[in-house]
Amino acid sequence: MSRQLVPEPVLRLVGHELRLWQSMALWALRRRHGVREGDLAFGHARGDAAMMYGLLFVCVVETVGLSVLLADWPVAHAVVLVLDVQTVLFLLGLRAAAVVRPHVLGGGVLRVRSGAHVDVAIPLERIAAVRRQSLYSHGEAEGELNLPVGSQTSLTVELTEPVNAPRLLGAERAVHVIRFHADDADALHTALVEALRPLPDPA
Repeated sequence: MSRQLVPEPVLRLVGHELRLWQSMALWALRRRHGVREGDLAFGHARGDAAMMYGLLFVCVVETVGLSVLLADWPVAHAVVLVLDVQTVLFLLGLRAAAVVRPHVLGGGVLRVRSGAHVDVAIPLERIAAVRRQSLYSHGEAEGELNLPVGSQTSLTVELTEPVNAPRLLGAERAVHVIRFHADDADALHTALVEALRPLPDPA
């Protein structure tokens, strides 16, 4: 019923906003999302840290400055203050989501994530190849998903069968190549290669 009353893009935006608030709560509690006991977690937030904190600083300075300049116009002051505070909280949410939602390897699945809007679960049996590959330019191609951090991806995963990748405002799409970044790409590559290695013959 809710999908009939509310357009799908609106529901997706609301869901994204809720995940941002959840991420801020987890960040404050120093907890991570979707990391179970025995899982290996690999962060991907380091490359964007300076830019995000720089944007936050600029937004806070702007909020304070406009608050002083518009002090004699109460209505304009209130509207701009609400918008500025919402912008600051949104940026904090984006940063929190990047920190508390790492890539996760465990339970026969590689979970590749980007903030609060991309979360792709890849069964290990579908992985045909994994490459340690640093790329700084990514063209748009059908069936490929690029998740750069600071314009860089450091790992490429090729699949034997496609998996569905979410889009913030559109329908899911099938992808068979996923490029993404990890702060410690070498460690994730090593762990993934080890997880893909066939089990020894018990005989």
